[in-house]
Amino acid sequence: MTDQAPAADSGSPDIPGKPTSASRTTLSHIMTHNDTNLLGTVHGGVIMKLVDDAAGAVAGRHSGGPAVTASMDEMAFLEPVRVGDLVHVKAQVNWTGRTSMEVGVRVLAERWNESAPATQVGSAYLVFAAVDADGKPRRVPPVLPETERDKRRYQEAQIRRTHRLARRRAIMDLREKRAAEGFED
Repeated sequence: MTDQAPAADSGSPDIPGKPTSASRTTLSHIMTHNDTNLLGTVHGGVIMKLVDDAAGAVAGRHSGGPAVTASMDEMAFLEPVRVGDLVHVKAQVNWTGRTSMEVGVRVLAERWNESAPATQVGSAYLVFAAVDADGKPRRVPPVLPETERDKRRYQEAQIRRTHRLARRRAIMDLREKRAAEGFED
């Protein structure tokens, strides 16, 4: 149900694959009072922007050019982030299709003035589409998982993609059925 064969047999001899580590990145940012919500913790939208920024950098690196956010799903906020936290957003390409990529992101936070280890405070999966200068989809290199963890992430990404496509198909079928029954939404 994927639009690309597994990494070992990519089916893209014209575009050489890239290892997962080639585009992996970490974006770090210290949280200030400007980042807070009405509860005094860091606004979820600030974290989501950092997630999108890091994922976009990874998608652009992997695809070798511009890539745009197509969707963000499974954004989970596990712990609140506070003013003074140093936030690290770690991102990597988990899976690639012909023109799209799933980027997995982990968000960690640590106190700026303490030596305690960082704690995971969030995670997300984003889908990016590589585009050319005219905004049209362009091919991306296959991702080549390097470790057992990368291979697991690749397989899990395929499952998420299957679910995204099935959900989209079910919604479109429902809309067509309602339209045929005379309902206007």
